[in-house]
Amino acid sequence: MALSVYLDGKWVSSREEALVPVFDHGLLYGDGIFEGIRAYNGLVFRLEDHIDRLYNSAKGISLEIPVSKKEMIDLVLESARRTGLDDCYIRLLVTRGVGDLGIDPRKCAKPSIYIIATGIALYPEDRYEKGLDVVVVSTRRVRPDMLNPMFKSLNYLNNILGKIEANRMGADEGIMLNAEGYVTECTADNIFAVKNGELYTPPVYHGILEGITRKVIMEIAREHDIPVHEQGMVVQSFLSADEVFLTGSGAELIPVVTIDGKPVNDGKPGQVFKQLREWFKERTKYDGIPFK
Repeated sequence: MALSVYLDGKWVSSREEALVPVFDHGLLYGDGIFEGIRAYNGLVFRLEDHIDRLYNSAKGISLEIPVSKKEMIDLVLESARRTGLDDCYIRLLVTRGVGDLGIDPRKCAKPSIYIIATGIALYPEDRYEKGLDVVVVSTRRVRPDMLNPMFKSLNYLNNILGKIEANRMGADEGIMLNAEGYVTECTADNIFAVKNGELYTPPVYHGILEGITRKVIMEIAREHDIPVHEQGMVVQSFLSADEVFLTGSGAELIPVVTIDGKPVNDGKPGQVFKQLREWFKERTKYDGIPFK
């Protein structure tokens, strides 16, 4: 497997070498931030958007990244270049750094930067043709005033508990609700519904991560005169939809065909999803920064 890993100033190319200090607060307390980034055809897709979000997340948790945005972009491009691949997945992490066993971030002298670049396939290709079976999980999304989901932090236990529930129910993904019962997102992806040819997706203020792929899909839809609505949505909004699909850097766009065992429309991926996926694939051919 092609692999490139940047370890806070050192490059390695094997899992065995890709080790982090046990006193890193990212490991001890989930104290850090990350981005999942895709590269297609020798281009890192929407890299500047990801870097902007990374630095906004850092500001939100009072973490001062020790390199400039330009330097970080160069590191990401180099990580992709070192894989030797045209298409790859890049996981960029910035932790609080090495400290002690207490939680006080002042004990961490300097934040640490880690970058992993390799291949990825979250779902087999047939799932994009046949669709996913999802369920509504009982684990509620953490309230924005408790842990702001706009900060893409390393603390993903809330999502993982939701994923465990979905796994136990034999589902591909789990839909998470907020404290008021509105749909937020899935455990690892944003969610969209299609109704009468128009797109609907939960709003940021209901407690979702403002996904980069989500943003791109809304841009593409509007460019092709497909109305997009960000509004409060309950589970029934998706059960009564013509189509449902998920978006994320890892999954890209993938359709949902059942929710809690009930079919979405005819239980097959819809035409709007298929068209958006084609437009998205076209976008990845030119919308990015070259690393080759």
